[in-house]
Amino acid sequence: MFEFIIWGGAALSLTGLAGLIWCILRVMKARKAGLSDDELRATVQAVLPWNLASLFLSVLGLMLVILGISFG
Repeated sequence: MFEFIIWGGAALSLTGLAGLIWCILRVMKARKAGLSDDELRATVQAVLPWNLASLFLSVLGLMLVILGISFG
């Protein structure tokens, strides 16, 4: 049973990592586009909730991995 928790946590962590990479690429694309300060700020503000959600998923997944290893 704990093996499923470990693999599920790893999958959550990888999903969160993919989300973080997507956020980084989106902001880098906006920076290279030469947007004005207001447009760049709007882009970063739009990406911020996705960034926090991805970070939360990664942390939650790592907690599940540690929980599964500890009790397994």
